[in-house]
Amino acid sequence: MELPDFMNYGNKFSKQDFVEKIARIAKGAGSKLVYAALILYYTLQSPKVSATNKAMIIGALGYLISPLDVVPDAIPIAGLADDLGVLIFVLKKVWTDVDPDIQIKAKKRLSKWFDEDEIAEINDLFDGEK
Repeated sequence: MELPDFMNYGNKFSKQDFVEKIARIAKGAGSKLVYAALILYYTLQSPKVSATNKAMIIGALGYLISPLDVVPDAIPIAGLADDLGVLIFVLKKVWTDVDPDIQIKAKKRLSKWFDEDEIAEINDLFDGEK
């Protein structure tokens, strides 16, 4: 899959829009997408993250929020596949900035929307994406 120029979506990101979108799409998007988004969201808040990595994270989260995607979100299953691809791409780029505490915080937040079996799916988040 070829990734879109997600960096053009930085102006679409806002904390309120992110929280609203995640709450709205959580179940339909699946635990992997939500987990990746939460990790990036919490990593963005870390003072240890470079400005370059923050810009990438903002671009990826803006792309997630934006209704103007390469594949519109309204298309079942495929509509969020491009979003997941962008999130995983950026997550791999900034992984060294992701503290274990952030992973725990994101996983804890998942438990509000997903059951244990669905949460177990995040263990293979990077499978098939390399």
